[in-house]
Amino acid sequence: MEAKEILQQHINKIVSLTDEQIDYVFSHFKPMIFKKGQAVISEGDKVDCEYFVVSGCLKAFYINDEIKMYILQFAMPTWWTSDFCALYNNTRATINVDCITDAEVLCISNADREKICREIHEVEHFFRWRTNRGYIASQKRLLSFMNNNAKKRYEELLAMYPQLYNLVPKHLIAAYLGVSRETLSRLYASH
Repeated sequence: MEAKEILQQHINKIVSLTDEQIDYVFSHFKPMIFKKGQAVISEGDKVDCEYFVVSGCLKAFYINDEIKMYILQFAMPTWWTSDFCALYNNTRATINVDCITDAEVLCISNADREKICREIHEVEHFFRWRTNRGYIASQKRLLSFMNNNAKKRYEELLAMYPQLYNLVPKHLIAAYLGVSRETLSRLYASH
C-alpha cells in the first residue's frame, strides 16, 4: 500500500475528506526514509516537523545525566511522533527520536499543519482528535507507572500492543517499562 493511501485510511477513520482534499493534504507531507539506528531528532535540534509512521518502528527517548535511557514512546505504523514540546513551543529538542527498524515516514511541518487546519475544518478536527488521544495515552501510562507493579505494566503493554514484541528488542521494552532486563526476562518467561 502506498504512503498516501495509508495516510488517507488513517485520516478517514476520523473524518471524511474528498479525494481533492486528500491530495491537497498529502502535498504538505514530505516522504522520508530512515535506516535502523538512524536519528530522526537529536537532543538540541530545532524541531519543526512531526512524523507519521508509514512502515517500521521508531522510539522517542530521553537520556538523563547518569546516561540512563527513558523511553517515552514507541511509534509503529500509523502512529505519530516528534518532540512535541519543542515543536509546539519553538524550542530545541530535549528528547531524541530514532529508528528501531528501517522506517518510512511522512513529515509535516508545524506551519503546514497549521495552514491546512485553518483551511479544512475536518483536518483540524482530525489533528485535535489525534492530539487528544495522545494525551489520554500519556495519562494512562503515567497512572500505570504510579499504580502498577512491573508485572501488571508488562501485561498491559502485551495486551494493548502485542505486535511490539516482534518489532522491539527486549532491552528497549524493559527501558519502556522501567524495569531491568532480568526482570523483563522473568516476566517474559511467565507468559
